[in-house]
Amino acid sequence: MTAGSYCYIGPQGIVHGTTITVLNAGRKYLGTEDLSGKVFVTSGLGGMSGAQPKAAVIAGCIGVVAEVSEEALQKRHKQGWLQEVEKDLDKLISRIRFARKTSRLFDVVVSIGYHGNVVSLWERLVEELHNTGELLVDLGSDQTSCHCPYDGGYYPVQLGYEEAKEMLYADPDRFKSLVQESLVRQVAAVNKLAEKGMFFWDYGNAFLLEAKRAGADVGVKDDDTGLKFRYPSYVQDIMGNIFSLGFGPFRWVCTSGLPEDLEKTDNIAIQVFEKILEEDVPPVVGAQYRDNLLWIREAGKHGLVVGSQARILYSDRNGRIQLALAFNAAIKNGSIKAPIVISRDHHDVSGTDSTYREATSNIEDGSAFTA
Repeated sequence: MTAGSYCYIGPQGIVHGTTITVLNAGRKYLGTEDLSGKVFVTSGLGGMSGAQPKAAVIAGCIGVVAEVSEEALQKRHKQGWLQEVEKDLDKLISRIRFARKTSRLFDVVVSIGYHGNVVSLWERLVEELHNTGELLVDLGSDQTSCHCPYDGGYYPVQLGYEEAKEMLYADPDRFKSLVQESLVRQVAAVNKLAEKGMFFWDYGNAFLLEAKRAGADVGVKDDDTGLKFRYPSYVQDIMGNIFSLGFGPFRWVCTSGLPEDLEKTDNIAIQVFEKILEEDVPPVVGAQYRDNLLWIREAGKHGLVVGSQARILYSDRNGRIQLALAFNAAIKNGSIKAPIVISRDHHDVSGTDSTYREATSNIEDGSAFTA
């Protein structure tokens, strides 16, 4: 899906989508557009989940991402997608506390990779809450590959990484049983933190679905259908609000292949969106333009271009039209050297329709029944 378009954008789509998700989760669940000092805890540094720490930094919060594979973690660290690595839970908790203080005082953000199982981290956060009364996490999610939890997409907390890999092949039934126990423990810890004010959402990875199948407490009381979950889905409850405004991601590629052309398109996008914000736009629409202004100002600084000189951005119809016209003018006057190809992204409006992954978390269009 993400790589399916001929307008190849490398990792930008998921970084930008995650940035937008985190910003809007903060806006909706924490009631703030300033995420300074806020902590986002999640897991997964493999494929698309590897975008989470970079997105957290762009969004302005403290990103803490657990990963059981040292290879995946070190890869993201070397790529610059992850700023720090920690293996010791005591040191990680101290680092989170320090980051919360410095972020508020000096507007400093950081992404931290924890080499370990996220269940251990969630349970330690519960322990800290119990012992000190301090809630060290504000936003939470999960991006392990729970669409295939028993085939290596999710590793049980009871075993080390290498030991778990061996059991996966030697005794898959036992591995499945441990995964289910681990999911139940993870949800139990998340529930305790959520009761004290942490906001958790399903990130379209079938986490809530598989947790429910494992017997975890993720249901809603008095739900006769048995289909509702206590936690929201990012599609229905976060991105759905954005899609309903007509905002969605689109891509453009500078066919000249010149980095300077891409930089010029970034600057044009900034000018176009700033001009739109000077108009009388509804507050909810203005919030989305501001989020995308933040993205477009930061995107060029983070080494996201792979191959094609391409960019991704969210906008509604008005913004897309104004941007296309501005591109046309820049090509006509020669400031941009060659045509620009504009395409779409699979996450665009109506593009997210996987019933088992996205549509099982309280989606209100009926597809949960289909799943």
